[in-house]
Amino acid sequence: MTSRARIKDIAVEVGVSPATVSRALSDSGLVAEPTLSRIREVAQKLDYRPNVSARNLRTQRSMSVLMVVRDVGNPFYLDILKGVESTARRAGYSVLMGNTENNPEREVEYFDMLRDGHADGMILMTGKLPQNEVLAERARGQPVVVALEEVIGSSFPHVMIDNERAAREAVEHLIGLGHRRIAHISGPVPEIMSIRRRDGYRGAMAAAGLDVPDGYEQLGDYLLNTGERLCRDLFALPKPPTAIFVANDEMAFGVINELRRMGLDVPRDVSVVGFDDLFLSQAFHPPLTTVSQPRTEIGQKAMELLLDVLSGEARSAPRIEMATALQIRGSAAAPRIT
Repeated sequence: MTSRARIKDIAVEVGVSPATVSRALSDSGLVAEPTLSRIREVAQKLDYRPNVSARNLRTQRSMSVLMVVRDVGNPFYLDILKGVESTARRAGYSVLMGNTENNPEREVEYFDMLRDGHADGMILMTGKLPQNEVLAERARGQPVVVALEEVIGSSFPHVMIDNERAAREAVEHLIGLGHRRIAHISGPVPEIMSIRRRDGYRGAMAAAGLDVPDGYEQLGDYLLNTGERLCRDLFALPKPPTAIFVANDEMAFGVINELRRMGLDVPRDVSVVGFDDLFLSQAFHPPLTTVSQPRTEIGQKAMELLLDVLSGEARSAPRIEMATALQIRGSAAAPRIT
């Protein structure tokens, strides 16, 4: 079996010291071109792989980070993970995925992993700290970046979108098409992201002078079958809506499925607008009008902020806002009736 290439082997072939090779491969910024490129070229040729265990013993770091989400089965997180991982790998970190399933005990376990040194930092995408006050206080001192959610009162860096403005634009699009009876299926309230999107819906309706009748706001949880169930509830009302703004695409898919089962056409009978722009949204029938978020870039930016925290370079807790865009497709059209 071929022996594993060492830093010393690269140093001999390039004609530099092992210390220079080590600095080059750790992206220290202390090795100039063309030596840097030559070292990387030889390392690739020799299939050099760093001895992670030895490095971890020296640095007292695990060289891994946790990305904690509420539902690992939701495809929404895939592009974010790609962005996190691409940035993490360049810095020598691996990424572990934590799945809370909205279980407070699971959330505590992941913060315990961080505190016990099994991971060096966390990208938190649940918007929650452990409910126990003592545990929550401990969590606040950990290297954490919050992505897309919001932890009120924390000093963590945040990578966010303007949920209220994006939701308002989505509802304004339906109003511009001529809809007056517009319902909303929200995410779980009182979570901040769900409240912001609901506020955007309410703001657009109020600005247009439109009422929100009893039953037009339905409380969801981002799951497809919930969209189906709440759609049935909306169409059991004496005067059902002609359009529905849904707080995420997965529930929107459920809404459209249920409308079909009821014999209603989308968008001829009912218009539907979602939020997230999952990769299935373009392939769905009809293609879903939805709010698009730059998920890969959000993952990259969250990991960059976490690296700043881990290196001690973060002197403040920035709140970075990423742009959204309404993707207008085939699931929304002018109403047949008003």
